[in-house]
Amino acid sequence: MDTPKRYTVTAALPYANGPIHLGHLAGVYVPADVYVRYLRQKGRDVIFICGSDEHGVPITIKARREGITPQQVVDKYNAIIRDSFAEFGISFDNYSRTSAPIHHKTASEFFRKMYDAGQFVEQESEQYYDPEAKQFLADRYITGTCPRCGAEGAYGDQCEKCGSTLSPSELIDPKSALSGATPILKKTKHWYLPLQQYESWLRQWILEGHKADWKPNVYGQVKSWLDDGLRPRAVTRDLDWGIPVPVEGAEGKVLYVWFDAPIGYISSTKEWAEREGKDWEPYWKSADTKLVHFIGKDNIVFHCIIFPAMLRAHGEYILPDNVPANEFLNLEGNKLSTSRNWAVWLDQYLVDFPGKQDVLRYALIATAPETKDNDFTWRDFQNRNNSELVAILGNFVNRVMVLTHKYYGGVVPSSQHLNEADREVLDQMRKYPSILGDSIEKYRFREALSEMMNLARLGNKYLADNEPWKTQKTDPERTEAVMYTAVQIAGALATLCEPFLPFAAAALAKMLDIRPLTWDEVAQAQSIVPSGHRLGQPALLFEKIEDAPIEAQLKRLEDSRLANIAAEKAAEPQKETVSYDEFDRMDIRVGTIVEAEKVPKAKKLLKLTIDTGIDRRTVVSGIAESFSAEEVVGRQVCVLVNLAPREIKGILSNGMILMTEHPDGRLEFVAPSRKVKEGAQVR
Repeated sequence: MDTPKRYTVTAALPYANGPIHLGHLAGVYVPADVYVRYLRQKGRDVIFICGSDEHGVPITIKARREGITPQQVVDKYNAIIRDSFAEFGISFDNYSRTSAPIHHKTASEFFRKMYDAGQFVEQESEQYYDPEAKQFLADRYITGTCPRCGAEGAYGDQCEKCGSTLSPSELIDPKSALSGATPILKKTKHWYLPLQQYESWLRQWILEGHKADWKPNVYGQVKSWLDDGLRPRAVTRDLDWGIPVPVEGAEGKVLYVWFDAPIGYISSTKEWAEREGKDWEPYWKSADTKLVHFIGKDNIVFHCIIFPAMLRAHGEYILPDNVPANEFLNLEGNKLSTSRNWAVWLDQYLVDFPGKQDVLRYALIATAPETKDNDFTWRDFQNRNNSELVAILGNFVNRVMVLTHKYYGGVVPSSQHLNEADREVLDQMRKYPSILGDSIEKYRFREALSEMMNLARLGNKYLADNEPWKTQKTDPERTEAVMYTAVQIAGALATLCEPFLPFAAAALAKMLDIRPLTWDEVAQAQSIVPSGHRLGQPALLFEKIEDAPIEAQLKRLEDSRLANIAAEKAAEPQKETVSYDEFDRMDIRVGTIVEAEKVPKAKKLLKLTIDTGIDRRTVVSGIAESFSAEEVVGRQVCVLVNLAPREIKGILSNGMILMTEHPDGRLEFVAPSRKVKEGAQVR
C-alpha cells in the first residue's frame, strides 16, 4: 500500500511464567521498539500493542510445582515483565494481560461469531486421561520415553533432549505428570479450525502476495508448512485454567491458548482506546491501516498461517502486512535455556548494570539474529560499549560540548563563515534521515544502527580533519564555522539515535538544551541548533565498562554450566520395580549394523540396517549428532527386537538400539566388549 494512514504494531505476548531474557529482547521487543519510535519520529499515527500471555499448560505446571494458584503465578510474572519493559525503554502504548476481563470478553465474542457462522468442525476423539487425577491430560502433562532418541522424560509435545516434535501417542510407556499413573484413552469432544479449507487462499495471499516483501526466513518456513499440507487444528482444550468455551455442551473446556493469545492484540487495543478515549476499530478494521507483527521464529506459523486464517474466518479484520520475525539469539556459543539457567534475565541485567539500558539495546541490535541465529557474548558487549559507544558516539558529543564551552562559553557560534566543505558535510548530514529510514522500513535494524554510527563517525572525522583546537588561535572565524557545523551534527544525532538509544538521545537533547526535531525536520532544517543558542552542561553519554562486571557475568554462566553438569552426572533415581516375567519379555539381541544413511530433513536421525541374527531389519535411531553414517557400519550393538514397530519420518522402525549418554549429550553404544555371533541374547 501507499503510505498508510495509521499503523498497528504488535509484539509477541510474553508468557507469564518467567522473566524476560536476552533472546526475547533481540528477537522481538527491541526491533519492534526501534520501528515504532521511528514511526513516531516521522509523525505517523501508530499504536504499539503487547501484553502478558497468561493461559495455557505451562502456567498450571508452574503453579503446581510451586504450590500456588495459576493466578498467583501470572500476577507475579506480569509485574516483573511489565516493570522490566518500562525500565528498559520499550515504549508500548498499551501493555495488557490475557487474564483481564476485556480479553475474556473479546476472545469469547470472537469464538462465538466464528461458531455461529459454522467456521468450526466439532469432533469427538480419544485423548489421554488420568484415571487417578480424574482429568484429561494436556500434552505437557504426559511424559515418557522419546521414540526418536530413547531419552526418558520426553513430553507429549516435544523431547527436550533431541528437540523432536511429538504427539502423546508416540511416547513409549507414557505416564501422567500429575499422578504418575498410566493414562488411558477416553473420548472427548472438541472444536477444530479446518485450516485445510484456507490453504488455497493462504497460498495466494502469502506465496504470491508477499514473496517480495517478507523476510526469506519467514517466507521459507510458511511455504514449507503449506507444501506439507494443512490439517484441522483444535481450538479448545480440556483444562480448568483459561477462557471457558462460550457454547453449550462445553463445560470443563477452555479456548486453546494459541487461539486466545493473538486475540490479545485486539483486546489490548480496546483497553488502550477505552483509556485514551479513542476508537479502536480503525486500527484493526480499516484498509488504510498497516498491521505489523514482531515475533520470534517459533511463532511464525501462528502469526502467518493460523491467526490470518482466524481473521479471515471472522471476516471483520485486516490482515498483517508484514511479520518480520527474527531467528534465535544464542549466548556464549550455546542455545539459551531457561531450565538450565543459561540466560541473561532482563530484570537481573537492570540490577547489575544500572543506567546502561542503551548499551544492551545497542549490543542486541548490532548482533540481532535478523536472518540467521546469532551469538551474544559478554566480551563483545563490553567491546561495543568501549570501542563504539564511548570511543565514537560519546567521544564526538563530548568534544563538541567541551570545545563549545571552552571557546564560546557554551553559546553556539556564528554560521557566517561556512565554506563549501562545511556545507557539503551538512548536506551529508541531512541525507541520514532518509538513509536510516529506508533501512528501518525494510526491517534492517542492524544496517540502520550502523548508518547512525556512521553519522557520528562523520562528525569525528570532520573535527579531526579541521582541528579547531589548532585554528582557534590562528583563524577564529574558521573555528566558529567548524564548531557550528559540529554542533549541528550533534543535534541531528539527538533525533536519529532516539529509536536505538532513547536514554542517550534524551541526555544529548538535555545537554544541547533543545527540543529534538522530527525525522523530516532534520532532513530539511537549515539550522538544527541555531547560532546564539546556549547549550547545557557537558556530561558523558557513556562510560567505559571495566573487566570486573564482565567477569562476574561470565562466572555466573560458568556456575550454571557446572551445576548442569553435576545434575546430569547424578544418577537418575531407580524406576519402579518390575517383575522377572516383565523383564524376561524383553528380547535384546546383539546385532551388527550393515548399512546406515542419514534420514532426509532430520538432523538427529540415522536409518540403520541391522543383522540381528534372526533377520535384517530397519531401525531409525537418533544418533546422527554423535556418529556419522560411515563410522557406525560394522559396529555391533544391542537391539530390543520385540519392540512394537513405529513409523518415524515415514520409515517403519523395527526395534531400538541401546545407548548410554555422556553429560554433554554425546551418545555411546551399549555393546559386547568383543565380537559375538549375531543373534546372541542379552540376559
